[in-house]
Amino acid sequence: MRINQKLKSFLRILSLFLLAAGSAASQPPIFVDVTEEAGIHFKHNSGATEHKHIIETMGSGVVFFDYDTDGNVDLYFLQSGNVPEGKPQTLGNVLYRNEGDGRFTDVTETSGTGDTGYGMAAATGDIDNDGDLDLYVANFRQDRLYQNNGDGTFTDITEAAGIDNTLWSIAAVYLDFDVDGDLDIFVVNYLVYELSMPVSTYKGIIGYGHPRSYKGTPDVLYRNNGDGTFTNIAGKTGVSNPVEGRGMAAVAWDYNKDGLPDIYVANDTNRNFLYHNNGDSTFTDESVFIGVGYDDRGVAEGSMGVDCADYDGDGWLDLIVANSEKATLYKNEEGLFFTDTTADSGLEQPTLPFVGFSPLFLDYNNDGHPDMFCANGNPQDIVEILTGNETYAQRDQMFQNNGDGAYTDVSATAGTYFGEAFVGRAAATADYDNDGDMDIVIMNSNQRAVLLRNDGGNRKNWLSIKLVGTRSNRDGIGAKVTLTTEDTTQIKEVKSGSSYASGSDTRLLFGLGESQHVKKVSIVWQSGTFQELEDMPTNQILTIVEPEE
Repeated sequence: MRINQKLKSFLRILSLFLLAAGSAASQPPIFVDVTEEAGIHFKHNSGATEHKHIIETMGSGVVFFDYDTDGNVDLYFLQSGNVPEGKPQTLGNVLYRNEGDGRFTDVTETSGTGDTGYGMAAATGDIDNDGDLDLYVANFRQDRLYQNNGDGTFTDITEAAGIDNTLWSIAAVYLDFDVDGDLDIFVVNYLVYELSMPVSTYKGIIGYGHPRSYKGTPDVLYRNNGDGTFTNIAGKTGVSNPVEGRGMAAVAWDYNKDGLPDIYVANDTNRNFLYHNNGDSTFTDESVFIGVGYDDRGVAEGSMGVDCADYDGDGWLDLIVANSEKATLYKNEEGLFFTDTTADSGLEQPTLPFVGFSPLFLDYNNDGHPDMFCANGNPQDIVEILTGNETYAQRDQMFQNNGDGAYTDVSATAGTYFGEAFVGRAAATADYDNDGDMDIVIMNSNQRAVLLRNDGGNRKNWLSIKLVGTRSNRDGIGAKVTLTTEDTTQIKEVKSGSSYASGSDTRLLFGLGESQHVKKVSIVWQSGTFQELEDMPTNQILTIVEPEE
């Protein structure tokens, strides 16, 4: 009798334990604002003036990258500061080193990366294939290129490298467009704007000018000459379009799986571009023909940011574009054309009231389906006076992928941060604490930056993959990785840029759900090399080096 009683007590305790464990496992992840405890004290300064120059409301970007190759992803913040009207610039960009214990240290001065231009965006890539990441800074006026010396410091090689872009650049993307093994740089330029231009008024009130009030500018494609210099060949290649271009963001990815990186440009109030890589150092804009120039109503949207991922699990990388009224989701129909699935996916109505700037695909709960985050904020600071039903500051949103081609807005349960209103602009993702789930950093205009730590995403299994190219570019940018478990197959591509004015970590984090084992990882490197690995344990960071032969 006593034995039975003890057994019953044990079973009761065991059942309670299992119930608690199961309940914890079923709880959705939440994002926690850890900015202060992480030691990050960055505040964006727009240099706002009574004139209200349009550059003041555009915010600036942020990049996750491991500048010192210690396995911990660091943070680089872009600063705007005083509007360049002859005033001395006292603020500059800031580099924070990730100490690996959840904290960051400001190493700007020792690293030499505190550029004091009117900062907009940045991108990182190993331009010389020496094993460390170099830094491109996009500014209003002169851009900067910093070469990583491999000892924690950088050297400004802008002039020596031939970086001569003095237009208003707002995004930069690394890609190997000619597949010669070194990284080229695509730079997105926005508007022709001079500080001497007159003020813009709405109902007699000075506000920020509408983008249609200014001319567009040509974008730039810098070819890496392989000797430390770059040449702008945008005009020769067909990716320069100043008449229709008011570029805000870009992403480079191989949309049709022909082995060549293509370029998508999100334009503000003009149709968007999809430059198809012809393989002969030229591109053809196919956006209108394959359905990504306009939305499903034939409207050229006010596009701000862009990202790509295989949201529906069919093996083809799709597009998400953030706009001034709603997000637009384009489904890739096997590289032949795209279908606007915004309404069917459930994204149209919940994104309609917001001005989206930074859309990001990320698997925040590691279930193997790409979820979507978007940083929101109106570009017009007097909008509340003008309309009465819109706000300058807006809350950001998190959408969970249901696994059936549809999304659910889970912002209300994703953390208290999502209940606050900010003037959201840029965002980037990385597993900065190497715990197996994706974290987010957000840049807000003229407000503090925010680091959100993902708590609970790693309750489900995962595999993080870092690629090292040998015949291909060192970063593995452009490589396609297919991961297979007993339940699912996922595909991702290593890419630079995306979002708005920012760059995410190039390591690929695959959410595996309940799968305890990875059957196979297949890699198609940009050199054409095919590599396959089998039978790997989960919940680890795996570095894969491209075979040299």
